This record gives sequence, C-alpha cells and structure tokens, in this order.
Amino acid sequence: GMQSHLQALLSLYKLFCPELVTITLPGKMKTYFKNSEGPWKAAISAVRQRNRGSSPLAQAVFLGTTQPPSRKRKWNTQLAIPASSASNLEEGTQKDSVDLFSTNETFPVEQLQTFPQLLQNIHRLEFPSQMGSVLTNPLLLHYMNCIRDESIYLRLYYWMGQILQEECTWCVIDNTDENEFKSFLKTVYKAECFLQEGFSASEEFLYKSLPLWDGSSCRPEVLNLVSWIPLSSFSEIKSNIYGPLAQLFFTSSIYFKCSVLESLKELLQNWLNCNVTCMDPEPDS
Repeated sequence: GMQSHLQALLSLYKLFCPELVTITLPGKMKTYFKNSEGPWKAAISAVRQRNRGSSPLAQAVFLGTTQPPSRKRKWNTQLAIPASSASNLEEGTQKDSVDLFSTNETFPVEQLQTFPQLLQNIHRLEFPSQMGSVLTNPLLLHYMNCIRDESIYLRLYYWMGQILQEECTWCVIDNTDENEFKSFLKTVYKAECFLQEGFSASEEFLYKSLPLWDGSSCRPEVLNLVSWIPLSSFSEIKSNIYGPLAQLFFTSSIYFKCSVLESLKELLQNWLNCNVTCMDPEPDS
C-alpha cells in the first residue's frame, strides 16, 4: 500500500535514482528524512549575505532553532554578581552583619571576599542568579569543585550553551563582533583551566560548530577549547572532532597544522593528568 512512510522512502529513491521509481508520487508528503546538506547550505547563505552587507534577522545555522535567538542581553552584562534576593539585609545595620554568620541564615554570595570566608560558610552559600558571574569568580569555582551540586552544573551549562549558540560569529548571520565572542571563549577556557576539566556545554558547542568552522575565526580560542574536551569514546571523538579538523588540516597553512597538533597534544596531556589522579598508587615492592 501507499503508506506515508513508504512514499517518503520512494521519494528519496526517486530523488537520487529516478530510473528505479516509475510510479507517480504525490507532490506534498510528510518529511521523514532530514536533508544532510541543510547546514552547509545555510552556512553558505550566511556567508553570502554577510559579504553583501545585508544583515537580515539572526538565523541559527546549526542548532535547528525555528526562531532567531534573542541577542538583546549580552553575556558580559551577567558577569557581575547580583545582590542576593533572599538575604533580606538592611544597609548600614550592624545587627544584620552579625546575623550573616548565624547557622540558620544563608550567606550572601556577593559578600564572599576571601577563601577563609568560603571555608566557614561553604554549606550556607546562596548561589547567584546570574550564572555567568561564576566563570570569573575563583571562590565560586572553588565552591563548584568542593560541592558537587548537579543543579549548579545544569544551570551553568544551560546558560553557557545559550550564549555559545547566540554569540557564535560563524553560525549566526548578523553577529560580526568577533572580538566579543573571543573574549567569551577566553573566559570559558580560563574557567576550564581553573577547574581542570572541560564543560559539557563547550564540548557540545564544538561538536556542532566545528563542521561549519572556517579554521580562521577565533582560531586560538577554539583550539584551546578543543584541548579540554572530556574523555569519551574514540568513535565519537573521531567523527565530531578529528573529522572536521582533518578537512581543514590538509588544506591549511603550516601554522594552522602546528596549532592543531599543539591543541591535540594538550588534549592528550589533560586526559593523562585526569587518569593519573584517578589511579590507585602502586603497592610497595
């Protein structure tokens, strides 16, 4: 029979091998197979429109969003720690400052200034509402290392994923501020170096954006993020990282080749350091 999924399969055969399908298929049918060339066509269209100087509404090329993402709020406006909404402190009142160290009160994170304060109040911290402020605050990064709270990581990864999607200069048509995007990638990289582990949001961003990367935009920053990809299966790394980099590697300059090799060397070193810290010490002979 002419079920809809069979019609979709026959239409796919007719597209590539029309001599194999002799029956007439309806013009309109449900789409069951995504066009694999879609991201490339969208990327080429973005480059053409950017070179023409005409900037239509922002369009996310590789993330499959149906509506253009809102870029009204900049990432760098969220790096300052906002006042805690639950602190209920009155300015200039000595009594309230004494109550900060009460065991029944949360410690406002905007008043966290020293490492001893962190140790004394580590179980009473109220995390900031703006997760971007965590990336530039060493004390909060220490807190993330000590307190493995899954909700904090999920909030940070969600925020970071949204910013990477909206600010990527080679995946969003009307975003031409490469210096600002470079600054954000540097901030993410510094936080990864501090934590000695890569963020899953940056890993997902690399997997989706490297096939569309030209090898030139934000080159040092992108390769720095590559060096902190978490250890996973080789087949996944090969298809998502080595494949896109190999296509650029064989057609680029010596400088680019050396940069890629240096990044992969650092990636192996980071994996080795991570595994060494997890290994049990050898028994004494």
